[in-house]
Amino acid sequence: MMFRMVTMAAVALAIAGTAARAADPRYPDWPCTQAKVPDISLAAVWAGPPVDDVQSKWKDDAKVSALVAKLSARKTPLDEAERSVKEFLAGSAADKTANAKLLFAGLFDTLNAQRSQVMSGLERVSRKQREAADKIREEAVQLQALQSATPRDEAKVEALNNDLIWKTRIFEDRHKVVRFVCEVPTAIDQRLFALGRVIQQELE
Repeated sequence: MMFRMVTMAAVALAIAGTAARAADPRYPDWPCTQAKVPDISLAAVWAGPPVDDVQSKWKDDAKVSALVAKLSARKTPLDEAERSVKEFLAGSAADKTANAKLLFAGLFDTLNAQRSQVMSGLERVSRKQREAADKIREEAVQLQALQSATPRDEAKVEALNNDLIWKTRIFEDRHKVVRFVCEVPTAIDQRLFALGRVIQQELE
């Protein structure tokens, strides 16, 4: 009876874990309930002066590059990041505008890259989960067959059952991690919007 319960749970888990993949047919590997937005729109997070003329120039400024790295790190509390922005932009109006453009360009490039990396990772894990779910279903069917066989090979039943329990546990753990990481792209969006707003406020 115990083996039967493990088998059915494994099948149910595998099916449930892959059911959400068709939520948006444009992105079959996207595992999150949040809609996938491939790129952050500049217009959605920035209403300040155009940054087209600076683009990657922020990388040539050591001070700006170091600050961008600090502000982009999720370990840096947002309130601390906002204070750092204000301190950096203290100065003459001309310097402030130039520095603000460089800083935002750096944040936009860096956070967009972080976001893309996280999303690509989520889709890679989603593909692994789909493969794992298929394997769990296959082994569940094999286990049911072994359980029904006469004579029944208890050693094989136990070995396959233990393997199935282990694969199911890994599947569950990975599923929990995915659910947590699914929040990261949104957090990055919010961070970029918040820092962009502070930069713009400092220019007013």
